[in-house]
Amino acid sequence: MANTTLTADIVAKEAVMVLDNNLVMAKNVFRGYEEDFTKRINGYKVGDTISIRKPADFTVRDGPVMSTQDVIEGKTQIVVNKLKGVDFQFTSQDLTLRIEDLSERVIKPALIQLANQIDRDLMALYASVPSWVGTPGATVKNYKDFALAPERLDEGAVPTDERCAILSPADHWGLLGSQTALYIQDAAKGAYRNGSLGTIGGLDTYMSQNVPTHSVGVATGTPLVNGPDQKSSYAAVKDSNQQTLVTDGWTASQAGILKAGDVFTIAGVFAVNPVTKARLPFLRQFVIVSDADSDGAGNASLTISPAIIDGGAFQTVSAAPADNAAITVAGAGGGTFRQNLAFHKNAFSLVMVDLESPPGAVEVARRAYNGTRVRVIPVYDGVNDVSKWRLDVLYGVKAVDPRLATRMSGGAPA
Repeated sequence: MANTTLTADIVAKEAVMVLDNNLVMAKNVFRGYEEDFTKRINGYKVGDTISIRKPADFTVRDGPVMSTQDVIEGKTQIVVNKLKGVDFQFTSQDLTLRIEDLSERVIKPALIQLANQIDRDLMALYASVPSWVGTPGATVKNYKDFALAPERLDEGAVPTDERCAILSPADHWGLLGSQTALYIQDAAKGAYRNGSLGTIGGLDTYMSQNVPTHSVGVATGTPLVNGPDQKSSYAAVKDSNQQTLVTDGWTASQAGILKAGDVFTIAGVFAVNPVTKARLPFLRQFVIVSDADSDGAGNASLTISPAIIDGGAFQTVSAAPADNAAITVAGAGGGTFRQNLAFHKNAFSLVMVDLESPPGAVEVARRAYNGTRVRVIPVYDGVNDVSKWRLDVLYGVKAVDPRLATRMSGGAPA
């Protein structure tokens, strides 16, 4: 069979399939918002946004007397602000090869790097998740450790379908090492082929080297809540679900006393079931939204999520914190901890869109496959008889509903 001179369209078609085949995290998050980005024929620019409505919630009336509730809907935005790409060059002789040969030599290695970048950007959304089970720094070594994650999702009334877990290599092998020889054989087969460990505890479980590491802030001192009645109403925080918490007792004049993504609890402030509003047997965890420093007196104003709401349809806590309630940070100050994730697919979203076809470009190819989209543009260097190619993707990621996820470490109590 004679070789065919490869075109941008042929390269794009092969590239998008290779990229899609090497995604892990991206295949387990919500992709439905992409439909809102498919209306422009000429594609999108970096920074384009869509708004997403958050669902309303309600409380149950007791008795026959009607009690009308306001319908309050928050909203959030997804921004397609991640323009990533790989660039390579072919000689004219290369372009007469079969696409299969060129794919194996050039396209596949390049697209594996790009797929890993997309997965890393999605895994970085851990920093929006306040829930963290296990002991930070402990490896998941058995089913009891692993089961903490689906248990926490159950306590949070997270739907039981379409759940997923992503484990670091150390936690993956720690979990498999505790199972029977037969189970190891079957699970390792799936992991070898596609990174999947199969379904464990109702979670489709994968191993990924892209599981990030979180560095906790300095977190020194004896931190306390500074002032009573620090809480919010849902109407005031419906779009961000964030508030400021005034604290003191930290080491004075300390930069980076806490970092974005740090998790902490407050004494006496328990989590509640999001449906029944019943108090749960563990403290509510909060996540730091942005880095915080302490002043010369050891005070620090923390931007936290979720907001502290102690009643109503959107209640998040059993009670507002008392003045001088103790604050406990998860993980040792300055420590680094892997961030395994267990989540329902609706916790996170990936939106991939067509890039604009730039004016002046002679040959532009855009291809989509299973929602994955790439743009390929060749640029010919006539002096050196070399074809330079750029391959771009444009996407956005968002923690749409962090309540549907939890971080996971090992070290389950005996």
